Amino acid sequence: MYIEQINTKRFNFLFYLPIPVLFLGLMVENYFSTQDVNVEDTLKLFIDQFGVNLTFVILIGPLSAACLFLLFWVKFVHQQSIRSLTTSRKKVDWKRILFSFTIWGLLSIFSTLILYYNAPENFILNFDASKFYIFLILAIVLIPLQTSFEEYLFRGYLMQGIGVVTKSKLIPLIITSVMFGMMHIANPEVGKLGDIIMVYYIGTGFFLGIMTLMDEGLELALGFHAANNLIGALLVTADWTVFQTHSVFKDVSEPSANYDVLFPVLVIFPILLFIFGRKYQWTDWKEKLSGKVLDYDAEKELINTKGKENE
Repeated sequence: MYIEQINTKRFNFLFYLPIPVLFLGLMVENYFSTQDVNVEDTLKLFIDQFGVNLTFVILIGPLSAACLFLLFWVKFVHQQSIRSLTTSRKKVDWKRILFSFTIWGLLSIFSTLILYYNAPENFILNFDASKFYIFLILAIVLIPLQTSFEEYLFRGYLMQGIGVVTKSKLIPLIITSVMFGMMHIANPEVGKLGDIIMVYYIGTGFFLGIMTLMDEGLELALGFHAANNLIGALLVTADWTVFQTHSVFKDVSEPSANYDVLFPVLVIFPILLFIFGRKYQWTDWKEKLSGKVLDYDAEKELINTKGKENE
């Protein structure tokens, strides 16, 4: 009932429009504003002028602040609880967040170490204690806010709003997953690796969306996304990535992306869905991913019927 729980008499889709319209407008503006510039060179200019840490704050700070704004909008404009935006459970399951964070964090560390030991010439040790620990504090504060904003916006706010309006679970899954991928289209990684990297970004959107619908909440997606960005930023940086950080390692290899970008989408993500599904006993996949979202009156009638049956 993750989507259905917001389908109350107070629901008004007009209140939902300002947030997605504003964000889509910013996405379009950001895309076209970067078409005539070299994003990688622009990042280097920012770093030369402001330094690595301040550039990081300039890039990630707005999205981190947007998380707080979105939660404020939901709480005071929609008069919806943050809990209902996060999960269908009676309270947020922090153990789910921690489990997802841990499993993906460990996999990220393990895979990075394998790459390092298999091809050490592709990396240099970038660790500088005085710079790293300052960045560590910034990353721990800002990155979870940034990733939470993206999850609350796409898998929470838009998933619920579009689902209630379309009376479908599949439509918001598709729309939010594609939008999530397209949000990254202006990243320097796309210019460096080519459009094929969009398969990974959109595929990740579908993975997170499926996880949210099957688990009836954002907890697993919140943990995964935070681990992906935080551990990644702390472990490895490169001159061609959007995050320029004082990480432990620096990748100095010439980047390329072919069909290997399909590996996490077609292999790793399905394995993770299987692990989560077994641990949390997911069932009825077809209904949860492509079923109908009940309207308010039908939902209340179903709840009342089930209540009488339980009596």
